[in-house]
Amino acid sequence: QLVYPYDFRLTEKEKTSICYLSFPDSYSGGLGDTQFSFRLRQSGGQRTTHYEDDGEYNREAPLTLQREAAHYFGYVYFRQVKDSSVKRGYFQKSLVLVSRLPYVNLFQSLLQLIAPEYFDKLEPCLEAVCNEIDQWLPPVPGQTLNLPVMGVVIQVRIPSRVDKPGSSPVKQFNQENLLPAPMVLPSIHELDLFRCFQPVLIHIQMLWELMLLGEPVVVMAPSPTVSSEMVLALTSCLAPLRYCCDYRPYFTIHDSEFKEYTTRTQAPPNIVVGVTNPFFIKTLQHWPHILRVGELRMSGDLPKQVKVKKPAKLKTLDTKPGIYTSYKTFLHKDKTLIKRLLKGIQRKRPSEVQSALLRRHLLELTQSFIIPLEHYIASLMPLQRAITPWKNPPQIRPFRQEDFMKTLEHAGPQLTCVLKGDWLGLYRRFFKSPNFDGWYRQRHKEMTQKLEALHLEAICEANIVAWMKDKSEVEIVDLVLKLREKLVRARCQHLPVKEETLQRVGLYIETIIGSLPEDLQAVLHHH
Repeated sequence: QLVYPYDFRLTEKEKTSICYLSFPDSYSGGLGDTQFSFRLRQSGGQRTTHYEDDGEYNREAPLTLQREAAHYFGYVYFRQVKDSSVKRGYFQKSLVLVSRLPYVNLFQSLLQLIAPEYFDKLEPCLEAVCNEIDQWLPPVPGQTLNLPVMGVVIQVRIPSRVDKPGSSPVKQFNQENLLPAPMVLPSIHELDLFRCFQPVLIHIQMLWELMLLGEPVVVMAPSPTVSSEMVLALTSCLAPLRYCCDYRPYFTIHDSEFKEYTTRTQAPPNIVVGVTNPFFIKTLQHWPHILRVGELRMSGDLPKQVKVKKPAKLKTLDTKPGIYTSYKTFLHKDKTLIKRLLKGIQRKRPSEVQSALLRRHLLELTQSFIIPLEHYIASLMPLQRAITPWKNPPQIRPFRQEDFMKTLEHAGPQLTCVLKGDWLGLYRRFFKSPNFDGWYRQRHKEMTQKLEALHLEAICEANIVAWMKDKSEVEIVDLVLKLREKLVRARCQHLPVKEETLQRVGLYIETIIGSLPEDLQAVLHHH
């Protein structure tokens, strides 16, 4: 019905997809308000974003919170109430917030404030809200923002890449006594993991492995709320490692990728997809891992845990909750986690404390797995003394899987993790996954930039005048051009180099040019 701000351009295909994804697609007799999220592939080429500082934000934000280039997130507030004046007997409407940022808590909290007001006052309400949001500062990692909207101030901290993993969000409340007192969000994006994973707590290990390996997983849920929360919880459980596969918190049969995902002529893609329409039980039967969950109900004791069942047991009509898979985990189950969570339930610990326990466990598991990889890749960096000013910096040595495997005997995950099992098999399988590819590329890029930066530092320390003594004009001109190119690259790629180093290299270039004959000087200055 309405897109706000008006000048935001969506393609027809995107509009259609957003419409289908904004309503529950299976019959829900439930009345009232529900909230859920989806993620949508952008169609129709790159569009310029409003933000020219994308690069800067993405360099400082944690990898898991970067602005997406090719996908939109949709945050939905859906209302269904009886209304005799409407032909269908119900008023059904959704207000959807579309963003490239995965700030699920912030945007869902924002919708809780805006949507009820919007259903009441309609367009003027959106106009007022958009005017307020226009005044918000752009998100800067590490900063606490106060965001005024509709007479409330939402206070939230934007996480930064330099935060220590697993540290609880710093309570940095600005001392200016904000009136009204702000609505403080403890986290911009972290879900209540304990609530989301309730029916599968005893299988957390298996689910973590499936995510790590980028396996195709279907989440079948009774509602978009349960489906989207479970998918987002699953994809977040590798942090600080980035989940590099595709994921759809909520997916309908009208989606343009429906054919791509349901075809039986090729293996299912590396993706986690959340669905609610029972029709999918039939069309996605051939997927290797299907997690069927019921409504999430918080109760005083350990919720009923689903069982692992053979995929053949998946019935088309009445499928009971369960994990339908033939997957055998590489690592043994961690009994201590379950014991701690059970103790928490008995002592009536708040859900957020239980979630923190779970998150800590998953973080330690991921770190135990990733630390040996980090150590090995760091050893591929050339020695600092091999970096000399007048030669191209040496190459980073290639990643050899077998060499890495040899390091595990004395520096493997067993140093930091009590879990026994086939760690080697898990690494071998991980090397084939998009998550390994994404991690390796990211590290390789960072190391290349570090080398480039060290090389610039080496040039700075060098005695350029002594070097020039026995060089021909051609060699000197060549050096000027190379240094200039390095300088441009350092600025464009925001290499980790001190500003003074860059300025000194700039001065060097001027000094060298100054020592050349005037005709060459003119050419180089022009160049």
